[in-house]
Amino acid sequence: MLPSQAERLFLLDAYALIFRAYYAFIRAPRLDSSGRDTGAVFGFALTLLDILEKESPHYLAVVFDPPGGSFRHREYPEYKAQREETPEAIRLAVPLIKELLAAFRVPVVEVPDFEADDAIGTLARQAAAEGLEVRMVTPDKDFGQLVTDTIRIYRPKTSGGGYETWGPEEVTAKFGLSRPEQMIDYLALVGDASDNIPGCKGIGAKTAEKLLADYDSIDGIYANVDAFKGALARKIAEGEEQTRFSRYLATIRTDAPIAFDRDTFRRVAPDMEAVRACFGALEFRSLLRRVEAPAPDVPAGDLFADKAATDASPVADLFADGAASATAGLRSLAEVPHDYIILENDSEIADCVRTLSAVPRFAFDTETDSKDALVAQLVAVTFAAESGRAYFISMPEDADVVRRRLDLLRPLWDDAAIGKVGQNIKYDLQVLARYGVEVRGTLFDTMIAHYLLFPDLRHGMDEMAESLLSYRTIRYDELMPDKERSIRDVPLQQLADYAMEDADITWQLYERLSPLLDEAGMTDLFCRIEMPLVPVLASMERAGVMLDVDVLNRTASGLNEEMQRIEEEIYRHAGHPFNINSPSQVGAVLFDELAVADKPKKTKSGTYSTNEEILTKLRDRHPVVPLILDYRGLKKLLSTYVDTLPRMRYPDGKLHTSFNQTVATTGRLSSSNPNLQ
Repeated sequence: MLPSQAERLFLLDAYALIFRAYYAFIRAPRLDSSGRDTGAVFGFALTLLDILEKESPHYLAVVFDPPGGSFRHREYPEYKAQREETPEAIRLAVPLIKELLAAFRVPVVEVPDFEADDAIGTLARQAAAEGLEVRMVTPDKDFGQLVTDTIRIYRPKTSGGGYETWGPEEVTAKFGLSRPEQMIDYLALVGDASDNIPGCKGIGAKTAEKLLADYDSIDGIYANVDAFKGALARKIAEGEEQTRFSRYLATIRTDAPIAFDRDTFRRVAPDMEAVRACFGALEFRSLLRRVEAPAPDVPAGDLFADKAATDASPVADLFADGAASATAGLRSLAEVPHDYIILENDSEIADCVRTLSAVPRFAFDTETDSKDALVAQLVAVTFAAESGRAYFISMPEDADVVRRRLDLLRPLWDDAAIGKVGQNIKYDLQVLARYGVEVRGTLFDTMIAHYLLFPDLRHGMDEMAESLLSYRTIRYDELMPDKERSIRDVPLQQLADYAMEDADITWQLYERLSPLLDEAGMTDLFCRIEMPLVPVLASMERAGVMLDVDVLNRTASGLNEEMQRIEEEIYRHAGHPFNINSPSQVGAVLFDELAVADKPKKTKSGTYSTNEEILTKLRDRHPVVPLILDYRGLKKLLSTYVDTLPRMRYPDGKLHTSFNQTVATTGRLSSSNPNLQ
């Protein structure tokens, strides 16, 4: 450890903190007099002031992702592709935050083609090498791979406000690792849903921890692949390529083209006139008063005084009051009265059917063993028709029992006079249709209702429950912490609480959203266009799309022939054969043998960089360069479409895409798995 007087550099992960601030204020949006949502700017400003006043850094910078994505997006188009579009309020907030940072004279860093993570990793390593202590201000666990005794994560707490510092001990203890660098291999094995990094299929957190404890790294695992048996051996063997590529995606680069310069990143006094102008325009009166009236004995406008003089700063309390923590003040199932009933036999199910047959509308939810509705097996069905009361019917693996119980429940779904409420109800329609159950009656999808009212927000039940009901639901990851576990292995009471809460919260969201649709004048749009479209899309998804595999096979043959022709021409120009699919061999041919560039760029591993952007700039330097680009283009066409689409067929030989009503903020439909648009 460095002595306490060591100079410190704080690097703020801009977008991670902006998104955190934005969602912190969802339950109580901050709107200025013109109706503009300034919550993200306000929350970020609180974080900045908190660090300036309480930590008094010697150096600092705020690091943004560059526009246009990074090398990861180019090399893996699915990278972060599952994320919803950036809310409009955040897009509007970013330039305001940059203006505020300029007023505070805080450096803003953006490195083209590299994410903020890479820029922070690079600057952190360089600054630490110069003897500085570094604090990476981010809620992102991925930064755990970078921590050392002098580089630590300064992480906003998930509850109660304030910050916690993660060093090597905290990271290794939290993720069951022996050293922080293993975080890369850990993510490569388990994947990262937030970034859409696939990981090794079927490997969960516990298995990953054990593998890394036994073999230290991905390389160690695959050097001992013969030691594995059974299903684990198959998963590891089949997942090698995907695992190694996931490691590449999960690795935070520390060689981004940026240099730490003390003069550039040294903290300086803010431009108080500009700060007053910014806070005034944003109507941040409390922050303006705080800046202009600091703690006793601190000169006005001096946000860089010694830490001891500002320990009483109320900024942390302000942020806590503004719901900086996503869980602060939220109720949970253990804290609210509820009457959740597990129906254990046919007689109790029949009684429930009679009860629900008398209500004008009920909410229902299906629990299944797969996210794919076209192959999922029912595990349970739940119902709710009043807040705090729900029913649970188990659907065991015995097909005869499932058929009998669905027959008992069929009158409820078949009664067109009873309205049906669901969260992403199209999924439930698909699942039940596979069992021969048709859901009739007026539909109300809480996810779509929320999308119409709040197109910029997330529309998952967890987020909606927090923002609209001040309630924290049981998370699926908490129910199923191990990906290798089957949902049928979850203890009955635990599964029942989770499933009945889904139906209960869906009903409560319906009661909250229905009047909001009326107030917004959207009920007609919702009832006449959006809801009738749901069963139509469900039917289209089930019908699927025929795929002419013969045509694709002929196309593949033609493309392979063309690739063979190009390959031979490349060899002729190079003077010898080599592996065109190997970037290192391509780099050696282009830059060592043919010298197509004077100062070729190298990667961290010391090999030449031969990505598309670089080769496109060099395409006129030598005839072999455009040939390599053409070869890669044909190979991508084959791997992405021609060879891949046939493998995406279902047993009926068709493609079954998903049509999404709640993804694009423009209101258009989107298509995924595969994207047929």
